[in-house]
Amino acid sequence: MVILIDPPVWPAHGTTFSHLVSDDSVDELHAFARKAGIRDRAFDVDHYDVPAEQYGALVALGAEPVGGSELVRRLVAGGVRVPARDRPKRARLTLVRRWAELELPVTGGRQRATDALRDELLDAWSAPSRHYHDVTHLLSVLDAIDIMRLRAAETREPLAERELLTARLAAWFHDAVYEGAAGDDERASADLAVERLTALGVDSTLVADVERLVLATIVHTVAESDAAGQILMDADLAVLARSEDGYARYVALVKRDFAHVTDEQWRAGRASVLETLLATPRLFVSPAAPEDWEERARRNLEHELDALRR
Repeated sequence: MVILIDPPVWPAHGTTFSHLVSDDSVDELHAFARKAGIRDRAFDVDHYDVPAEQYGALVALGAEPVGGSELVRRLVAGGVRVPARDRPKRARLTLVRRWAELELPVTGGRQRATDALRDELLDAWSAPSRHYHDVTHLLSVLDAIDIMRLRAAETREPLAERELLTARLAAWFHDAVYEGAAGDDERASADLAVERLTALGVDSTLVADVERLVLATIVHTVAESDAAGQILMDADLAVLARSEDGYARYVALVKRDFAHVTDEQWRAGRASVLETLLATPRLFVSPAAPEDWEERARRNLEHELDALRR
């Protein structure tokens, strides 16, 4: 593992900034930053922004000075670089458009209230305390729903618009409340969905379906006949089928959400989760889920579990 720093050439706030990164591990980067006295708020997804006046001290502390292009190349090669769409600021902008595409069926004259709900949900998903369960997770769930929509149109009967709307709305609400209390968070999120959608005049049967799906994420189990529920459950787990680098970023973010526990507690708790997932006959239950998701997800889970046991 090597800590890298590029020249302070990026202008902002009356000075210039460098990027401080690790070519191997975000955890090691955080450890170096703590040692150097860099504030947490200077971290931006995969790097720290540090002002020019700190450059010499960071090099003296062990950061290797490199050019900007070399820093990016080694960040990518080490699998630590976070793609643009996985960055919260970019994800939030995309989600504003995704909300408009919902065409939420509300009673007349409620457009301003609809926009206010969108902003309320985006603010909740953007809370500084969130690491994995943030706007990038919401966007990835919505992307996974779209993947299944396209696949269903190509290989089987197209998914009904009502099923898609229910799954997408439930996705927006499913982690809207996130305090780290399993079960309580989902119930609070479901209550929020009922309250806000009812106030907008959304049809009561649609509200009830959204509530049901949000509550289903507590145990991640739905009826075989529940197409919308299957789509949401699979979309929520689609992160497990990411590439090796993408999966590693997901695990690192989840671990940051549990920074309050010891390493031993993390390993024991995480191993239990992985064992439970691997014992499930099928991780992905919707006929619309891509066939390779299952194999890739199980491979990622097995590799992570093996590393924890070692």
